[in-house]
Amino acid sequence: MIKKLTLFSLIFIGFSNNLVAQFGGFSHEVGIIAGPIAFQSDYGERYDLSTNAGNTGIGIGIIHYLNFSYKADCNCYTQDTYFNDHFKLRSELSYNKTELHHFGPESEKNTLGGIQLRSMHGSTAVTNLGVQLEFFPLSIRDFSVTVGSLAPFVSLGGQLSYYNAKASSTLGPLGTSLTTFPKYLTPSEGRLHGYSTESGAVWSVVSSIGTRYKLTPLSDLMIDLRAQYFFSNWVDGLNPNPDIYKENKANDWLVWFNVGYIYYLQ
Repeated sequence: MIKKLTLFSLIFIGFSNNLVAQFGGFSHEVGIIAGPIAFQSDYGERYDLSTNAGNTGIGIGIIHYLNFSYKADCNCYTQDTYFNDHFKLRSELSYNKTELHHFGPESEKNTLGGIQLRSMHGSTAVTNLGVQLEFFPLSIRDFSVTVGSLAPFVSLGGQLSYYNAKASSTLGPLGTSLTTFPKYLTPSEGRLHGYSTESGAVWSVVSSIGTRYKLTPLSDLMIDLRAQYFFSNWVDGLNPNPDIYKENKANDWLVWFNVGYIYYLQ
């Protein structure tokens, strides 16, 4: 994990230096974000409202921006180009944790299977390090000098995510026909069962839409709705064998609504 984070950091530094060389300087912004998360996992049933509403958690993060429209070293604007006036590069270190339970009609039945599902629970904690390129359709320069204005944006980026997933049951240790729903007893993708208590690193892609509000000349409020898709189906600790259980179609993903405060460094 440390080696992957180090490699990712070196790539990011090289990318940033290349941007600096191409676009002639920048200034810095720092901020904090926090908000609720809805984790879309193999717990519960697909398209079930109680699943989407119940498997929620909280996320927090520290963010940093490279602002290409302004040079901090000379307190002056950079060259007036479309890129400088409409793009920012955002780096982020964030953490979220979600408690996971089975919801839906199957888990509500008074059968052995229903009892097993209701008794099974888990959690996943995810630490993310990554970058996003944010696009602002309106002028960044105009926004920076207009208190009370809005600056909508969309973004796309990638993150290296380290997850710690846990699975257990109040009936006893998982792995027997008395405690575990049948489809989670089947081996899956190199694991002995369709559940796993494990930690690992995985790449993810992130896309978001949001807006900033100019609070003061040197500070903004931000709201941001993002989707994060993981290139693994083990982030939540559940992955029933996809060759047998065809409903297991997608990898894990989440939706995060966050509110943030951003301060401009001079």
